[in-house]
Amino acid sequence: MLNLAKLTPIFKPNISASIVSQTAWAVLRVVIGAMMIHNGLDKLSNIESFAQAYVEVIGLPFPIFFSYVAAFTELLGAPLIALGLLTRPAALGLFSTMCVAMYHHVKVAGFSIPYLELSAIYAACFLFFVVNGAGLFSVDALIANWLDTNALTAQAKRVMRLERAYEATSTAAGKVAR
Repeated sequence: MLNLAKLTPIFKPNISASIVSQTAWAVLRVVIGAMMIHNGLDKLSNIESFAQAYVEVIGLPFPIFFSYVAAFTELLGAPLIALGLLTRPAALGLFSTMCVAMYHHVKVAGFSIPYLELSAIYAACFLFFVVNGAGLFSVDALIANWLDTNALTAQAKRVMRLERAYEATSTAAGKVAR
């Protein structure tokens, strides 16, 4: 019989349980996911050109196949990152794609920061999500809690529910009313 609690580590985020840090984490995840989608669309718009200009240049076999792999990794992985669903596997695929892009830039232009900067920034962001997960404001955190009710601390669950902010607002409103 499948023990669903064993799947929890895939979904459970590393936690800094404050609303501010988790909000920043979620904003980064949504922005980086939304920005990456266009890269996959660009590849698909002219897959042969991408295969010739990028994949063949670095010597990968089956350039059309690997071009489709890169495009669909970006098209499927980026929205998953934005939602915070299967974040670690999606981020690993996107991190790998960005590492190949950085290799391409180094091979073509040497160690040139203007060519490397965007793929390096993307790679660093995706590596962050591979290591840390999606954060508390994500579908992954909900799934981790569903799979194992002990997966998240009571503090993390309060942050997920924004109870601390609500309690602070209620207390402040009560003091003003007196």
